[in-house]
Amino acid sequence: MTADGHFEVPRPTNEPVRQYPPGDPHRKSLKGRLAELTDARTEIPMTIGGEHRAGNGKGDLRAPHRKELSIGRYAVGVVKDFDDAINSALKARRTWAATAYHERAAVMLRAASLLAGPWRDTINAATMLGQSKTVHQAEIDSACESIDFWRFNAYFGDQLLRQQPYNDATAWNRFEYRPLEGFVFAVSPFNFTSIAANLPTAPVLMGNTVVFKPATQTLLVSHFLMELFAEAGLPPGVINMVSGSPSEISERVLRHPELAGIHFTGSTEVFQHMWKTVGENIDKYRTYPRLVGETGGKDFVVAHESADVTALRTALVRGAFEYQGQKCSAASRAYVPQAMWKDMRSDMADLVEAIPQGDVADFRNFMGAVIDGKAYAKHMAAIDYAKKSDAAKVVAGGSGDDSVGWFVRPTVIETSDPDFKLMKEELFGPILTVYPYPDGKFEETLELCDRTSPYGLTGAVFARDRAAIRTASETLINAAGNFYINDKPTGAVVGQQPFGGARASGTNDKAGSFLNLIRWTSPRVIKETYGPPTDHRYPFMDAEPTDRP
Repeated sequence: MTADGHFEVPRPTNEPVRQYPPGDPHRKSLKGRLAELTDARTEIPMTIGGEHRAGNGKGDLRAPHRKELSIGRYAVGVVKDFDDAINSALKARRTWAATAYHERAAVMLRAASLLAGPWRDTINAATMLGQSKTVHQAEIDSACESIDFWRFNAYFGDQLLRQQPYNDATAWNRFEYRPLEGFVFAVSPFNFTSIAANLPTAPVLMGNTVVFKPATQTLLVSHFLMELFAEAGLPPGVINMVSGSPSEISERVLRHPELAGIHFTGSTEVFQHMWKTVGENIDKYRTYPRLVGETGGKDFVVAHESADVTALRTALVRGAFEYQGQKCSAASRAYVPQAMWKDMRSDMADLVEAIPQGDVADFRNFMGAVIDGKAYAKHMAAIDYAKKSDAAKVVAGGSGDDSVGWFVRPTVIETSDPDFKLMKEELFGPILTVYPYPDGKFEETLELCDRTSPYGLTGAVFARDRAAIRTASETLINAAGNFYINDKPTGAVVGQQPFGGARASGTNDKAGSFLNLIRWTSPRVIKETYGPPTDHRYPFMDAEPTDRP
């Protein structure tokens, strides 16, 4: 017997951020779990159809801030594993799609509760260890934002289902929010655990099943997320996590006729390659795949002469250097009036030079290491380019040390050329390039900012002059999907600032809102007529009394 009722999802609130001050019992328990995982060298299998898979070999996972430390051994999958993951998702699809929404939402809400409680230390510690995040960066990401995604998505999905067509007295019209026909491919990046928590679960909440490929550097925490999902009651096969060669995985997935959607966060180049591959195979699919992607950014801060200099400096330091600048929203280019920059440059340089950096297990550090040797080499090459350029000079930082970990010092570069290479190209590291623009040229600089970069993700304006704020907002209308006034361009909160950008930054489907969830549905309209007609003829066909045969 099935009982009926509308089970309203509770209105969520954002998960409180723990501060972990000295003497806090949460600080002690997190440090203990971090030490355990440091010594554990965790075995990290794939999870396919609810079963662990060892693949055909092992890869070594190392901590970016202690590159000689092996923190785990992950399974390297082969073609059979990837095919099995697809088949497992397809096999689970019918049952999961038929599961009532409130049952699917209940899994997400239980997962959020588990992460807020007994799983918090594990997920935070695994993020700190595998991705070199400080305790604060791990807490706001892997704990709070993941919890918020699961709670708010459950609520937004419930609100979405309430959107129904109008009716008259002749019929009952209704929407069915069906899942997509096939499976969804979720691909997450290294920099946010919360993205790995959201990309597979947003489609799952709406009834889809998923093949999930997290970035290799996040496999430790992704493994624990899969264990958490199982404890929360997610049925086997609904999310299938694979690891191994990205090109081999994509080859099997992107050419499969049952591919129904891609939920992606990562580089612009990779997403464009996926889009091209889908286009090349468009006649082979059962349905047109939904492509949802959030990619790169060259995020800006523009200061007006009326800006609060202290607030601007703080925003630049936090926006550019938190998590080593490895955020798609990180402040990487700034436009500051020349007179203002001259006054603040020395203090800014002193502040940046004093930033503590090192092992994230030492809670005194503001920054950890960049993710790997490839990233380190890229960032050091960019700094070297600036040092050799006549149009730029290093104001602070400009050095690196890869003897223990991949440490790049927070670096501020000043350029006299608004078209300088580092003002245009995404670096994804702790490098901020500042262009001191001519005093009084605010509106011209806004136009310059808008056309300099192909991206359109985040940006900020600092001003106390309301007219300047309005002008900036209007001029930069398409330059950022998330626009900040007197705040750094990072730190979007689920439910408060749904996240995403357009141009080369993605499809702007706003993670953390109903706009993202609706992409994972294929609505069906049902019309149920109360009294169907029994005569094919219409009244206009009836004869007038004066009509002659």
